[in-house]
Amino acid sequence: MDLQHFFLEQLERDAAASRKVLERVPEGRNNWKPHPRSMELGYLAALVATMPGWPAFMILHDETDLDSKDQGLRTTAVETTAELLELLDKGLENSRQALRNTTEQHLHGTWRLKMGGNILTESPRYRAIADGALSHLAHHRGQLTVYLRLNEAKVPAIYGPSADEWY
Repeated sequence: MDLQHFFLEQLERDAAASRKVLERVPEGRNNWKPHPRSMELGYLAALVATMPGWPAFMILHDETDLDSKDQGLRTTAVETTAELLELLDKGLENSRQALRNTTEQHLHGTWRLKMGGNILTESPRYRAIADGALSHLAHHRGQLTVYLRLNEAKVPAIYGPSADEWY
């Protein structure tokens, strides 16, 4: 299987799992966080909603600088579940299109993450997408499920049954 199809399939699975979690995010709790050093719920939910769009950014750009205000990856909390799902759908469609229009050669090219003028990571683009977007998404989606539990929201089954959903 080529990388384009592999990532398209993975993106669809991740988007379905993310949708189930985002649908359960309680509205009106954006500022809640479990610890002073933790992300706020609204920011974390918006991050999970926008991350499926990251592969598109990684395909269309050779690098990003975390210090840049114009990088296109800044996350901002939104107020409603509908807005979260809209962010998810928009990013998902952007990544689908970028993956369909790229080449294997381009996916093997170099992608860099920079901050403060320093290169934090430099790897083949396909590895950056796998680790920096999709695995990173799974991490934050799992984090968001803990926030759901702590806010008395039901945690959906993602990779198997949850304590709130028995199949």
